[in-house]
Amino acid sequence: MTSATTTHAPPPGEARPGVPARTPGGRWSAGPSHPGPSHPGAARPRGGRGRDRAGRLGRGTVWTVAVVVPLAFLVAFFAYPVAVMVGRGFVVDGQLDLSGFADVFSRPRTWRIIGQTLGQAGVATVVSVLLGVPGAYVLYRHRFAGRAAVRALVTVPFVLPTVVVGVAFRSLLVEGGPLGFLHLDGTFAAIVAALVFFNYAVVVRSVGGLWERLDPRAEQAARALGATPWRALRTVTLPALTPAIASAASLVFLFSATAFGTVLVLGGLQFGTIETEIWVQTTQFLDLRAAAVLSVVQLVVVAGALLVAGRARTRRERALQLADPGLVVRPLRLRRRRGEPRDDGLALVRGATALTALVVVLLALPLLHLVVRSLRVGDGWGLDHYVALSTASGGVTVSVWQAALTSLRTAVDATLLALVVGGLVALIVSRRPRRPAARRAVAGLDALFMLPLGVSAVTVGFGFLLAMHEPFGLDLDLRRSPLLVPVAQAVVAVPLVVRTVLPVLRAIDPRLREAAATLGAAPGRVLRTVDGALALRAVGLAVGFAFAASLGEFGATSFLARPDSPTLPVVIFRLIGRPGPESYGRALAASVLLAVLTATVVALCERLRRAGEGGEW
Repeated sequence: MTSATTTHAPPPGEARPGVPARTPGGRWSAGPSHPGPSHPGAARPRGGRGRDRAGRLGRGTVWTVAVVVPLAFLVAFFAYPVAVMVGRGFVVDGQLDLSGFADVFSRPRTWRIIGQTLGQAGVATVVSVLLGVPGAYVLYRHRFAGRAAVRALVTVPFVLPTVVVGVAFRSLLVEGGPLGFLHLDGTFAAIVAALVFFNYAVVVRSVGGLWERLDPRAEQAARALGATPWRALRTVTLPALTPAIASAASLVFLFSATAFGTVLVLGGLQFGTIETEIWVQTTQFLDLRAAAVLSVVQLVVVAGALLVAGRARTRRERALQLADPGLVVRPLRLRRRRGEPRDDGLALVRGATALTALVVVLLALPLLHLVVRSLRVGDGWGLDHYVALSTASGGVTVSVWQAALTSLRTAVDATLLALVVGGLVALIVSRRPRRPAARRAVAGLDALFMLPLGVSAVTVGFGFLLAMHEPFGLDLDLRRSPLLVPVAQAVVAVPLVVRTVLPVLRAIDPRLREAAATLGAAPGRVLRTVDGALALRAVGLAVGFAFAASLGEFGATSFLARPDSPTLPVVIFRLIGRPGPESYGRALAASVLLAVLTATVVALCERLRRAGEGGEW
């Protein structure tokens, strides 16, 4: 399939400052803010060589900083802690000992765990993509009353603590529960359903972020040439969306393969993953050697998933024609107007809408059940568990409200850090260098910053505890620093920022940047007026994703949070582990609080996105 390169440009006669405008004849012309030469043969001002040399030096400095800052962050706060943790398992009496590989792989349990990890993650990824792509079409290509609320609803499961979701699903599936008649408690299907519950939003929001800006004229041209709505979707639209779909699928696979609390609660000892096995070997048996071997296995699985997803993206990546969502998104219409032909695409819209509505109902069911259980007090109903949120009891030294404030402050710090680091990575990786060595370096950087998603949170958190005491030989103990938890959460959030912004940056035609630079725009102005203007909506989406993920992060935070300032997910986990209906009821009420808090943040992002015009998200 040939892919003609198209461009995104303002309508003729509307020149955006700093961005070349296209004339009706198809030629590029500078906007009113550019007094540069109007044709290639125009005289160059005196001193142009010096300015060109200074411009090249400036560009080199900008790109060097853009590469060095994220790499330094990754080395200091991911590679080093993980290396220290793994090194404790492979170094015995100062010597390298790799005999743990033979020991661990000789256990039948190890192969069973690896098979279950790949099986659960693979099935959950396929189901999430099949359900999420229609959801992205309905929620991002159409307008309807309550769309922002539905978007927020499908995002809430993604940030709930995994242990809470496991408990909520099990209360639905046990005998006597609303879905007990299905007899799915403790089964493979229950785990897959919970993983899809988590990751449906990843596909919907990642694919939808690009779909709502995809210019519909290519699809309309296919329809005008006689293609049916399904054929136009299959041959024009879906190939253009393949990079975003591949990115979302890789994220879903990584999240599913590293799932911890959900599998631990729903699967027990029968169904485990590499993640749960690392936790068992670390916390129960103190077998750091086995945990180190399993961490390496997990890295191999992650690297394989990234390689497959990267090749799938590369085959389909091309410059796309992007448009303002206000011109692309249309009202949701399910009825045929009088006199319209039958082959008008309404069947696809109806099918996608019906499937999305069913999925939204199934997503809301565990959340509604969570609310109902939180209001249950003994044999009656009441707000007792919510009133108790202001007290510090049940083995917790702070109130739930104090923990919520701590979570908000931590999430803000983590989001800002992740946005800076992830934005720089996305900017670098979105480039298409001409030299093969440079292309391989860009692909390697992309894969490198996806690794935090595939490394066990237990490994990262425990590695922080081991490595942040006199890191790199410095006389400095960072384990008591209040910035340690935001940094650990930012490590997990950076890949989300990259995967959210990258598809939009890669869809920008490089000729836009080249034209702006030719007309005299400095590198910073090119980034601001071309990349920044077109990717601003995706950046807003990335902020919401990173903030929501930081609010619900539990794995590494459970190791690093100080007793006097735990986050809300850590408090919920501690309350669930305490005996007695009062502690369990408070845990459910706190989970509802976290869900409402997350939904509010996501709904605010959606309102800002809807209100924005022309480059505002």
